[in-house]
Amino acid sequence: MTGTTPSPRDAAHRSRTAGPGADAHGRAGRSGASLPSVADPRLWVGGLPGLGRTPLRALGTLAEPARAGLRRDVRRSFGIPEQPRPRAADPSRAYQPPDGVARRVHADLPAMVIGGVAALFLQSLHPLAMAGVADHSSYQEDPSGRLRRTAAFMGTTTFGTVEEAEEAIEQVRRVHRRVHGVAPDGRHYSADDPDLVTWIHVAGSWCFLHAVQRYGPERFTSEECDRYYDETAKVAIDLGATWVPRSSDEVTAYLQRLQPELYCGPQARAARDWLLRGVARRPEDRIVYTAIVAAAIGVLPGWARSTLGLPSPPLFDRLVVTPWTRIMCAGLRWAVTPPASSSAPGPKTG
Repeated sequence: MTGTTPSPRDAAHRSRTAGPGADAHGRAGRSGASLPSVADPRLWVGGLPGLGRTPLRALGTLAEPARAGLRRDVRRSFGIPEQPRPRAADPSRAYQPPDGVARRVHADLPAMVIGGVAALFLQSLHPLAMAGVADHSSYQEDPSGRLRRTAAFMGTTTFGTVEEAEEAIEQVRRVHRRVHGVAPDGRHYSADDPDLVTWIHVAGSWCFLHAVQRYGPERFTSEECDRYYDETAKVAIDLGATWVPRSSDEVTAYLQRLQPELYCGPQARAARDWLLRGVARRPEDRIVYTAIVAAAIGVLPGWARSTLGLPSPPLFDRLVVTPWTRIMCAGLRWAVTPPASSSAPGPKTG
């Protein structure tokens, strides 16, 4: 296209010689319209470099105190520290690759919360895993504490150093060694059973990835999804699993193999009903929580929704739940993301 676009000098010359109604090529404009003046509002929408951003900067500055308060409230509601933890940027010290897919997936707090709720639904279908939670967890009495510990573990094993991640993993393994008993179906269970570690890990990873794919700010390719499963597998291995699926195909095959062993028993139904009720008290919190639960149900595979007895109206999900949740996630994303001038970069989930 060389030779068809006038240089800035030529354009300026033609504008002066052809009159105020001419375009950059010297042609007269319609009805002899004049060029916009500096007061023309079009120039404040990006028409001149810098001018379009000036009122937006001013608006952002004025809104920042309210945004900071909202950020504190949202992060506190999700059991997450007010200040994001600093990322381990040195590849030789980071537990996960600093440029890896796991960090990109886990960095989006709103979608990860939805994925976390979906994971709780899905994990409850394993009778031995659910028995351990029902017998030894205080999730109904202290849901915020459980959420805070889970968020801290996820943040450390995603964005922390090798030393920090290993310390967090060892702490979880110490707890797991104390969790054992007999499930309602008469089978013995133990939280450090390698098969149960694999189940909890795969169910969580599948839900996190699918929630971020649907509600997050970016979409991941098939190759990136495989990399995500491969990168996060080390967490399950370090927690005591002896085998973990490392690709989308392996995860799909694993879930298909386990389906005959999964069912919604009394303990799973109690967990399901508790998740549906939630713990929000204020009306505005209940609205947000209801939206999160609806979005989480939409993330679940169809067979899991059916087994749990959860509603699955595809048209309502596509036309109402998904667009509304994307708007909600965008608002939460704006609220929890530190301002660009923040001196401590870190993940949104940290």
